[in-house]
Amino acid sequence: MTFISPPGQSQPRRPEQESTGPARTELGHAGPGPAAECEPAAPCGSSRCPDCTGGHPVTRRDFLWMAAAGGTTALAGAAGLLSPVLAAVEASAQPSRAVRFPPPAPWSPIQLAPEVRPNDLLLRAAPGVADIGGGIQAPGFLVNGTIPSPLIRVRKGEPFQVTMQNDLPDPLILHWHGLTPPESADGHPRFAVRRGGRFDYRFTVENRAGTYWYHSHTHYKVAEHAYRGIGGLILVGDDEEDALSLPSGDREIPLILQDRRLDRRGVPVYEHPDTMEGHIGTAPFGNGVHQPRMEVETALYRFRILNGSNARIFRLERSDGRPMVLIGNDGGLLDEARSVDVLDVGPAERVDLLVDFRDQQVGDELFLRSQAFEIPGGVTTGRSVAKQGEPLDLLRIQVARKVDDPAPIPTRLSDVPLPDPADAVRERRFDFTSDRDWSSRTMMSHRINGEEFDMARIDERVPFGETEIWTFTNDNGFAHPVHLHATHFHVLSRTGGRDQVFPAEAGLKDTVLLHPNETVRVAVRFTAHRGLFLLHCHNMEHEDVGMMINVMVE
Repeated sequence: MTFISPPGQSQPRRPEQESTGPARTELGHAGPGPAAECEPAAPCGSSRCPDCTGGHPVTRRDFLWMAAAGGTTALAGAAGLLSPVLAAVEASAQPSRAVRFPPPAPWSPIQLAPEVRPNDLLLRAAPGVADIGGGIQAPGFLVNGTIPSPLIRVRKGEPFQVTMQNDLPDPLILHWHGLTPPESADGHPRFAVRRGGRFDYRFTVENRAGTYWYHSHTHYKVAEHAYRGIGGLILVGDDEEDALSLPSGDREIPLILQDRRLDRRGVPVYEHPDTMEGHIGTAPFGNGVHQPRMEVETALYRFRILNGSNARIFRLERSDGRPMVLIGNDGGLLDEARSVDVLDVGPAERVDLLVDFRDQQVGDELFLRSQAFEIPGGVTTGRSVAKQGEPLDLLRIQVARKVDDPAPIPTRLSDVPLPDPADAVRERRFDFTSDRDWSSRTMMSHRINGEEFDMARIDERVPFGETEIWTFTNDNGFAHPVHLHATHFHVLSRTGGRDQVFPAEAGLKDTVLLHPNETVRVAVRFTAHRGLFLLHCHNMEHEDVGMMINVMVE
């Protein structure tokens, strides 16, 4: 293994810095990065980032200090007196406890995120208060003042010019999940900027039409930031998709599904992270609204769904038992449409569905729901207020208007550029393991190939442009949604556990669900950019405590 240093440490090491340990690869800034407008929380006073113009990347020591000191509270205190909004957010993180049966709540109208274009776009993350339905105002972390975060709409081949302004009490970096930008814009946690800092993202969108998203990638804080509201969809379009004349406008529904734990007031709370099973809630949220509802016409709709939960797996179905039509997943459109009655969607996975209401009657009511299921070989924790696999009504749908909609359901969709396993030149194996660790403050250890994440260590070196077979294994009692940055892969097989490849795993994927006792093989090829990227579990609590490795594409 070799090691890297924080961004900007490009000068030669002084003699007193030399060691007998592994040789370090020094990486300086290149291209986009911390912007000059940054106002750091404190002067750096260090030679570790001489090329940084003010962003002051956060080191592993900073992260460890945050974790030990309580993260949000520690940094907020260091920055001075809390604002009233931040004080409210801080109060929500204090002793208010989640309850198994929160107070009854109404089904509230769903809200759609404001749409923006990535043309000199400023995304400002800051503490705020959001309307979550039922008359409840809940503190959270908001991007441009909204939950859900703004929806970014862009076309393949267009420039992506976004500046992130961090006004959170924590360091922050955003990851464009599913897109394939260069290393400097991918959102590696070593690029995180402190409160008051900015980070410029500049790249060209190279991805095909599909449903992508963005979220915090600040190590140790990914889970809490997502839970508090940092996260939005990215919808990419192209000519191939345009030719299909898919439902659009009011009949295209971008939908972020999540779960939350609520206190006795019905306000979401993020308690001490459940690092065993992950943070699983009892309450359904859609686009930031508790128990969302929507009205539809007797027409064909397109639902572009993200599982934005920290750890919960959804087993999606219509409550009336009618099938849905799957047209896309993580990497965009499939080759052909597939009829599905039910489909599993793990954290960070996306599905693109056509849902047909043309045979319904005005006044009909149904639900998009997650049906009950068990994970063979899985374990649950007795202290959690919610369990993986419990049934949950996610979205109440009311048929409100009769219309005529002659829109056809396409069968042939696109040409999918899958990596061919016959071209593979090597194989790699990645074992995802979870164990009790009484020496750890989290009392759990989540590792890949026996290693917890080290910001400064390169774990794998992968040749650019070559096809490989990667094998993911899981012999413990927790599910692991495995996510790879900077490319997409082709799921070849699954043995053990569920023992099959599912329709939603056709086409190109960037995240694959690995249940206990399963082995999944995928074909991988990096063709977008060289640089340092990540492979990790997207159960966010598992990721935060170390189930992540660095992959150098060279």
